[in-house]
Amino acid sequence: MTTASMVLGRDDQLLDVYSLTVSGAVEAVGPAVALVRGGKGHGSGVVLSPDGLVVTNSHVVAGAKSLRVVLPDGSDLDARVLGTDPDTDLAIIKADGRGLAAATLGDSSTLRRGQIAIAIGNPLGFESTVTAGVISALGRTLRSPTGRPIEVVIQTDAALNPGNSGGPLVSSLGKVIGVNTAMIAGAQGAQGICFAVASNTGLLVLTEILQNGAVRRAYLGLGVDAVNLPRRIADAAGIVSSSAAIIHTVVKGGPAEAADVHEGDVLLSLDGVPVPGPGPLLKMLGKDEIGRRRMMKLLRHGRLLEAGIVASQRT
Repeated sequence: MTTASMVLGRDDQLLDVYSLTVSGAVEAVGPAVALVRGGKGHGSGVVLSPDGLVVTNSHVVAGAKSLRVVLPDGSDLDARVLGTDPDTDLAIIKADGRGLAAATLGDSSTLRRGQIAIAIGNPLGFESTVTAGVISALGRTLRSPTGRPIEVVIQTDAALNPGNSGGPLVSSLGKVIGVNTAMIAGAQGAQGICFAVASNTGLLVLTEILQNGAVRRAYLGLGVDAVNLPRRIADAAGIVSSSAAIIHTVVKGGPAEAADVHEGDVLLSLDGVPVPGPGPLLKMLGKDEIGRRRMMKLLRHGRLLEAGIVASQRT
């Protein structure tokens, strides 16, 4: 055997291993990937339990008066929305079925860049389409339909197209590691930049919706933008930050109004933690903050003030 044929043989073996890995993952998850039809639109979803729990994107089911879930085996099932979380662009729906093929959620905290990533969905109506690539980056932040940043987003170069939304991003082990949600199209010739909401975020949303009917988050009743913070003011406030959050909206009847917060105030810190802008502030407002009293440090017309505020549950 020549050296060239030996090298070709090794390449063929590597190609076969890769092919078998991808096809094995698709065989494990593919039967659980659904076409989700809502009104005139459609997207994808993935069945997570034999009795018909399905995760998809909230924008796929938004405004839909009726839903259908179509599975690869030809099952065409009625479905209803159990709950949506536009802040993460995720929704949980319930298909009227029993004994359905179901996928397993993986642990997205164990992912590494360069791992194989497989997307399964229904782009442009082409059912059960498979694309493969790698995990390009971890820990990205993506703006949700509500404007709230979605944290710990997975970036992949597995090709996504309209209709892939809500479908699974799958690991080489055949576990769902993300829910495909967005792509960058046409921006400066961008190609291969796609995003998925991490599976651990999906598990949190699933648990909250099943237990409470919605995802609970703390709410202060104010809207903010980032603003540069002069060093002398940061020093006077006892914080290390080059920016803060200027308040442009105070919601009537909300916690901020009750705390006598004014539009134009600059929020410097919350319980001593700097608030450099809207993203970090939203990240602070988890469900554990509901009902807790926190001290705000504010700048109003050049004067430093402190005010207590009690976050309510966002509805």
